[in-house]
Amino acid sequence: MSSDVPSTESPTTDPTADSAAPTAAPSAGPTPAPAYASPAGAHVRLDPAAYDPQADKLAVRRDGDLVVIELADHDRRNMMGLEMTAAWGRLMAEIAADSDVRAVLVTGQGSAFSSGGNTSWIGADSHEPVSVLRERMLAYYATWLTIRDLRVPTIAAINGPAIGAGAALALACDVRWAGESASMSVPFLRMGMHPGMLSTYLLTEVVGVAAARDLLFTGRRVGAQEMLGLGLVSRVVPDEELAVEALAGAQGVAAGAPVAVQLTKVALRDGGPRDWASATQWEGLAQAVTLASDDLAEGLTALREKRPPRFTGR
Repeated sequence: MSSDVPSTESPTTDPTADSAAPTAAPSAGPTPAPAYASPAGAHVRLDPAAYDPQADKLAVRRDGDLVVIELADHDRRNMMGLEMTAAWGRLMAEIAADSDVRAVLVTGQGSAFSSGGNTSWIGADSHEPVSVLRERMLAYYATWLTIRDLRVPTIAAINGPAIGAGAALALACDVRWAGESASMSVPFLRMGMHPGMLSTYLLTEVVGVAAARDLLFTGRRVGAQEMLGLGLVSRVVPDEELAVEALAGAQGVAAGAPVAVQLTKVALRDGGPRDWASATQWEGLAQAVTLASDDLAEGLTALREKRPPRFTGR
């Protein structure tokens, strides 16, 4: 492990989300909305070979309609530093612009999901005006949390500690599965800083305000089984099976009817429909849209023929 990354065991030195902001002006990644735009009628296809694990700290591959992303700074426990942040911004923009992508799987190389942000700038930049620090943090949040805006389902396979910003990244995904050695902590307050990376929102959305208070106020680390009990993850598997199980599960998600899957993601965004009437109106319309689709006919035909469906998104 690199000497500039604290041990995840120490409550006073856990890397956290706020700590990984680039020290330059807010240019850690592209502004989400414009980055997603592409010329009318143009088809953009993500090229995984454009991402160099050594330089970009991300390893990217395609498995059909699934994009698999590995945080690849394993010597620093996949710290979300400057190089990785810049590459992440580019990658999210390309995924958003590629209409062939149907699901995204995120995991970490080595023994950690992510140790969070780079703490080296904390204190050294305390002389900066609050306005400058605020803009730096907002740029960092915007870059990493663009995963939240993808139209397709996103899945985090948590293979080890997810700390601070790393925990927030996992929480920003639609689905979280964990290996038995996975853990999660949000130790911002123990370092003397307010929580960042929208962890107050994400934790409350995922586990409710009571558990969010517990995790944020104590900063304690929770293991895989407690993560499952709290609802931080929905599945725990043996470590040696996580990669295979997560890939198979993500492939299954990617095989779903694209329009129906994406409309379901919209329905569940920000905690799901706000009330009974909203759910009734939404489902009445969204289900009607899918009833008029070619994919419905294909799904019913595949069911009768006892074969996997071949959905086209039409």
